[in-house]
Amino acid sequence: MSLKYTTFSMHKRILVIGIIIVFLFFIMFVKLFCVQIIDGKKLQTKAISQWTRDVSLHGLRGDILDRNGEVLAVSHTSYDVFSRGVMIKDAEKAATFLSELLGLDYEKTLQKVQDKSVSERLIKTQVPFEKARLILEENIDGIILGETSSRYYPYGNLLSSVLGYCTIDNVGQSGLEAYYNSYLCGIDGASYTESTLTGMELSNATTTFVEGVKGSTICLTIDLTMQQILQSVCEQAKMEQQAKSVQAIIMDAKNGEILAMANEPSLDLNNLPRDDLKTLLEQSKNSIICDVYEPGSTFKIFTTAAALEEGITNLEERFYDPGYRIVDGQKIKCWKTKGHGSETLVEGFANSCNSVFMDLGLRLGKERLYSYLKKFGIGSKTNVDFSGESAGIMMGESVIKNVDLARISFGQAIAITPIQMISSVSGILTGKLFEPRFIKSISSGGIEKEFQSEFRANTVNHKTSQDILFMMEQVVSKNDGLYSFVPGFRIGGKTGTAQKYENGHIAKGKYISSFVGCYPVDDPQYTILLCVNEPGAGQYYGSVVAAPYAKQIFSSIFEYLGLEPMNLSEDLKKLNRTITVPNVVGLSLTEAASILKSMKLNYEVDGEESFVLWQSVPPGEMMFEGGIILLKM
Repeated sequence: MSLKYTTFSMHKRILVIGIIIVFLFFIMFVKLFCVQIIDGKKLQTKAISQWTRDVSLHGLRGDILDRNGEVLAVSHTSYDVFSRGVMIKDAEKAATFLSELLGLDYEKTLQKVQDKSVSERLIKTQVPFEKARLILEENIDGIILGETSSRYYPYGNLLSSVLGYCTIDNVGQSGLEAYYNSYLCGIDGASYTESTLTGMELSNATTTFVEGVKGSTICLTIDLTMQQILQSVCEQAKMEQQAKSVQAIIMDAKNGEILAMANEPSLDLNNLPRDDLKTLLEQSKNSIICDVYEPGSTFKIFTTAAALEEGITNLEERFYDPGYRIVDGQKIKCWKTKGHGSETLVEGFANSCNSVFMDLGLRLGKERLYSYLKKFGIGSKTNVDFSGESAGIMMGESVIKNVDLARISFGQAIAITPIQMISSVSGILTGKLFEPRFIKSISSGGIEKEFQSEFRANTVNHKTSQDILFMMEQVVSKNDGLYSFVPGFRIGGKTGTAQKYENGHIAKGKYISSFVGCYPVDDPQYTILLCVNEPGAGQYYGSVVAAPYAKQIFSSIFEYLGLEPMNLSEDLKKLNRTITVPNVVGLSLTEAASILKSMKLNYEVDGEESFVLWQSVPPGEMMFEGGIILLKM
């Protein structure tokens, strides 16, 4: 009995021990499985980080090109300078050399190179090759270089608000650099060197390099030459008109491609005021896309298009303008307070007569007018490939009254963005509305992806487009049929003058003068918008302030494209002869108008007094036939 009990106990003990051994091996197997399979890569990474020191090798950021392959933004190799405190033998010598070479504070540099609490400290980033070479030649123990990149813009301030800029770490921070950052940013590489836990390199240590990968190349719709033309004219307009700012766009009317876009003032992308955040944000903001303005008379294109499309008017219909309309008991004046008298729709459009468009807006009613404005893209974002776009400001359809409708009809009580304006006008002139865009193609590794503009809506029928184009041509052409805006070229245009608002009230003496135009009138290819914000040289009408600069833009584009003017023979020669401006100051409006008309000069009037106090073009200066002189009464 005792023997059986002893034998049984022994077997039982062996079984228990066996189970325990199997369990322990199972635990070990599970642990090994977790270490090698599940956590293997993570632990291996930790191990490598403990017995190697890595220095980042940044992948170069992708290039940005214009539509013809000209480089607008490029990255080049530069170097980050690090110190490893445990390897520094002469901290004072190292700090003196680096601070003098790199223009750094000596005490701060000394503090960094003496720091042994971390494996390495960053001394300076984006050091150019020439200085990096001198550091290598000095061969200071503990001072190492890491490859990085610097962003460079060959044309400085050109397209500054469009291209945007990057952070010091080459991450897109604004503009297209930010919008397309995921394509432009490269993939970083690194160099790994075997070392001790404290950062000392092992003897006979090996260094492994993992190359960075360059980002994608982006080709824009921008035409560099057109951009240079546009920006040059904007700079001139800002200076001559003493304006707060000037914005301009050139767009392909047929597909929404943005060929040029300029905001003045601009900033040098290679020398950003990073220490002055307010200036940086103000001068880098793309106000063409982000800011709204009251369009004034250029908005009359939309009211006219809607009225013609609905068949509630025609080019021959006559209107009578006594200088105002009374709507909801309120007297709303035309800009010409004495009125234009009897005029056709074409004449009213050319005269920019507010009364005509109040009539059209009230005939349409708020439901139909709003329906067309929405179809034209007013009140909604254009979906341009750019961050921060504004949708504009429109009163709710349910709350507007007739007096509001009347004002909206001629471009007041509504706010839009410049990109909205030119996009919508292009949509009316061609009958098809497209989303504007900057991107033409993206290429990487030999693979190129092209982009096409998104079609948004059909706007108006062909006849309505042609009628609008005819009226726009009459605005800028002479009554005798000669193409005088740019002699020999069929151009259409519309000017606008709008008062600015501050804190909900009209800001006295502050205006936005604008011009929107197209070429050629028979088949629009190019549309142009130019806005002069707060001109301060004494003139503010769009026809006087903005139109002359739009003329310069068109002329320069025609020269760049090698387009020849139509042969107007003797008529063209006659058109080009110059006229000596007469002195009409002190004369009555009737006398001044008679003299100017006899000399084939046009005029616009500011004020309601009887006599001319000032004329925009001084007596004795030379002007072309059809030139416009502003008379202050």
